[in-house]
Amino acid sequence: MKPARTFFQRLRYYYSLFTLGFGCFLIALAALEQEGMPRVWIGYLFMFATIVLYALIGVISRTSNVLEYYVAGRRVPAMFNGMATAADWISAASFISLAGGLYLHGFDGLAYIMGWTGGYCLVALLIAPYLRKFAQYTIPDFLAERYGGAEQAERGSRAVRILAVIATIMVSFTYVVAQIYAVGLIASRFTGVDFSVGIFLGLASILVCSFLGGMRAITWTQVAQYIIILVAFLIPAMWLSAKHSDNPIPQVAYGKLLPKLSAREHVLQEDPKEAEVRAIYRQRAADYAARLAALPASWEAGRIEVQRKLDSVKARNASLLEIRSAERELVAYPKNADEAERMWTEAREQNLLHAEPITPHATPYPGDQATSDIKRNNFLALVFCLMLGTAALPHILMRSYTTPSVHETRVSVFWTLFFILLIYLTIPALAVLVKYDIYNSLVGIDYAHLPNWVSYWTNVDKLNPLFSISDVNRDGVVQLAEISIDADVLVLATPEIAGLPYVISGLVAAGGLAAALSTADGLLLAISNALSHDVYYKLVDRGASTQKRVTISKLLLLAVAFIAAYAASTKPGDILSLVGAAFSLAGSTLFPALALGVFWKRANHQGAIAGMTVGFLVCIYYMLHTNPVLGGSAANQWFHIAPISAGIFGVPAGLLTIIGVSLLTRAPERQAAALVDYIRAPEQH
Repeated sequence: MKPARTFFQRLRYYYSLFTLGFGCFLIALAALEQEGMPRVWIGYLFMFATIVLYALIGVISRTSNVLEYYVAGRRVPAMFNGMATAADWISAASFISLAGGLYLHGFDGLAYIMGWTGGYCLVALLIAPYLRKFAQYTIPDFLAERYGGAEQAERGSRAVRILAVIATIMVSFTYVVAQIYAVGLIASRFTGVDFSVGIFLGLASILVCSFLGGMRAITWTQVAQYIIILVAFLIPAMWLSAKHSDNPIPQVAYGKLLPKLSAREHVLQEDPKEAEVRAIYRQRAADYAARLAALPASWEAGRIEVQRKLDSVKARNASLLEIRSAERELVAYPKNADEAERMWTEAREQNLLHAEPITPHATPYPGDQATSDIKRNNFLALVFCLMLGTAALPHILMRSYTTPSVHETRVSVFWTLFFILLIYLTIPALAVLVKYDIYNSLVGIDYAHLPNWVSYWTNVDKLNPLFSISDVNRDGVVQLAEISIDADVLVLATPEIAGLPYVISGLVAAGGLAAALSTADGLLLAISNALSHDVYYKLVDRGASTQKRVTISKLLLLAVAFIAAYAASTKPGDILSLVGAAFSLAGSTLFPALALGVFWKRANHQGAIAGMTVGFLVCIYYMLHTNPVLGGSAANQWFHIAPISAGIFGVPAGLLTIIGVSLLTRAPERQAAALVDYIRAPEQH
């Protein structure tokens, strides 16, 4: 009689079958495309098939058991927990925006790669194993127990718990809005539905997984999502790598192509036509500056001129096309002087951006000495914030509770890093491969012979174009300065840029969708668990039954999801900047309390309360006063540090406050010291 297969062996068998089935699905769609299946149907099939798959896993994994709902029964094997955590981690920002950021900013974009991967090393060393030894459900749980426990400290424990819940909600909500925004972007791009409708389509998939089965359903869905993410990211990168270097390994092709890209950049930099286009942009920026200086008279004069133009066109019986064009110009004209100031300032900035010389991709911190120093400082500040923010993200740290033991948690973090690096080592290579392709295949060709993908992507979102190209100097030839590409569109457009079949475009969209959904699942669960477990159960109704606790969590998850979807439908900003804000908030508010809670016994609840409050306030203050989107001004920056790196001030403020206040107040009770000794003691096998 054959011995029964272990849980790990069963999982390996099921996911091997899933991978094989997914491969067959791809081959079948490729064959249907060859037979003439319309593109829109391929997009619908990918969206429908993946959402149904995730929903199916959610239904199969449904549970009302508290241990299963909150921490997947603490029985997820290390390798599969690593895959699930990697999917949780590889968000829309990593999958969709990061390669685009590297394409646009070159070396400076590596701060995200270094910060996020370095942060995982901190998770492995400083936080995850100790949380697993603590063996509860949430991050506020740990902080409340560590900084409270005894009766006289109960009030302090409640205050720490409430602060930790507020921090968890703010960090996770900011992050989840970016994910749902990406879901809307992908769904609208590949099915043609309205952006807002796309958001709620994706939301349905998120809710089926997280609502029915909590952490158990999310874990097994995320393993499937990671497989899709990996395949979707590697195929276009390997294709481009083989196309440009005769080597299908992108990381190897990267080193070979970088010198060629630098040589091409030098040629374009010296091209007189490029200089001509940039001079036109500079002149346009100067015109807008002159208009801004002459406000409000310039606005009134411009309005009269636009109206006169429309009257003139109508008076001479011009074509309907000319009349419509003049009418649109009048409608688009600013309604008042304040709106004119905002629109013209934005237009001036855009023209100045196009007028800048080419940024060499491989040159660190390009520019004069002062500019170079500012860029270097911002690079290091961003790496710092992303690292410490990673080590304090509630939805990532929650995953350390799901493994069978502390040893498995450590091994799980190794697997997580391995699975993340498969993607992260490919991202810089993909950015260079696409850049090389565009610089050689698109720049320098006639406008009459533009590839099909250009017209497609210029029409995706006409109100906020993701890709645009215009013949500024009217020479009929594409110059680099005439191309404008959004960071959020580069990866989605890569298959078409590379000349791959449309089925691969659908695959990449499915990968981006999987990345956004997997992270959104984890974030929404972190928020609802914090509210149901840490607020409702711990502070409101300690006698609540397990069934009631899980039901409350599900209802709260539903409410938070719809609020986040509404926030995302307002298109609040680009994905990377939203995500960056979440990391600074997490690092400033939670990291000092978590790290000192594990490694410094003298830290007490007064220190934790003061440190979390001060770290949060410093971070928020800096963001509000330096980010123009939030009503601030770049002139208010300290040491020229960008608002995305507000944590560079928030983290030290939080750390110093905890240390100072803890030393000035009573030492914590013995129970707190005993907890530190317990979680730091080696696990007994």
